[in-house]
Amino acid sequence: MLFLDEAPEFASNVLEALRQPLESGHVVVSRAAMTAAFPARFQLVLAANPCPCGLGSSAGDQCRCTPLMRRRYADRLSGPIRDRVDIHRVLTSMSRPELASAMTGARSTSDLAVTVAVARERQARRLDGTPWRLNSEVPGVELRKRWPVRDEGRVLVDQQLRTLKLNARSADRILRLAWTIADLVGHDVPGAGDVETALSLRRGTALGGAMRDLVQTA
Repeated sequence: MLFLDEAPEFASNVLEALRQPLESGHVVVSRAAMTAAFPARFQLVLAANPCPCGLGSSAGDQCRCTPLMRRRYADRLSGPIRDRVDIHRVLTSMSRPELASAMTGARSTSDLAVTVAVARERQARRLDGTPWRLNSEVPGVELRKRWPVRDEGRVLVDQQLRTLKLNARSADRILRLAWTIADLVGHDVPGAGDVETALSLRRGTALGGAMRDLVQTA
């Protein structure tokens, strides 16, 4: 895992250099005599403040950043980089009662580890005999041809494509994420609910249904 805190503060060339390994899973180094490729598949986690001062989501409206300052700060993460991040979540300040409730209501890490292990087993069985081990590694063309989602889920993705809310790359990422959600909740094939959850994870909107229940106490 590569975790970049205060991601907008990194130089743009550093962030843009992540695009190739994020897409292909390897780094290519070219010199005059030869070119070498090195494995570089990793999980990228970016954290950023809502604005330069960091108080944009604080209680009491303490932020004094102008809309232009906020936009320039957000634009430090380019569209191509954002496009390669499958899950977007917005965190807000919590009150002490909310924090206490969250600490007692969430499922434990050890409990969730069992769910993740079962999901990995489902992926391993489905991808047995192929060059891939995880949903994230399956090329989009193979995903659509060999492991399509249910028709109602495909319609949701097609609607997002028609309205330009998704491009071809992000649509493939939504399908991969929908398969992972289906594996976590025990669905044999992703349906409309799994695709909608994948879209919510990408948009950073509230979760519902089985995925919400997954991270809460049973």
